[in-house]
Amino acid sequence: MKNLKFLLLGLLFGITLIKSEVVSWFRIQEMFRLQSFHMYGIIGSAIVVAMVSIMLIKRFNIKTISGEQVVIPQKTFHWGNVYGGLLFGLGWGITGACPGPLFAQIGGGFLVVSVTLLSAIAGTWVYGLVRDKLPY
Repeated sequence: MKNLKFLLLGLLFGITLIKSEVVSWFRIQEMFRLQSFHMYGIIGSAIVVAMVSIMLIKRFNIKTISGEQVVIPQKTFHWGNVYGGLLFGLGWGITGACPGPLFAQIGGGFLVVSVTLLSAIAGTWVYGLVRDKLPY
């Protein structure tokens, strides 16, 4: 019962993704073909909200619900992020889905996306197998 709030919040988020057409394969294709501003507007507004949120967390020393200090570590450049981002974008463009909305797409009745979900799980499993062999 204590996790009911998370289930309800997840359902609300999924409905929002479906209604805003963020999980629409056609909207994603429009974005990659530079034919529509819809997805860029949504992604851009999410970036602005994240920037303002991080600024407020740092400025007012906001703590977590349990009272712990929020630590935002400094990031260093790594070429693996570039390669990973290119691979992620390629997969996103081919499948029309990034990992977050997969469940919303399946819940919205697009059951073919189950193949993408299983592929994402398989890719995560393979990464777990080869992680120790990768250069860091």
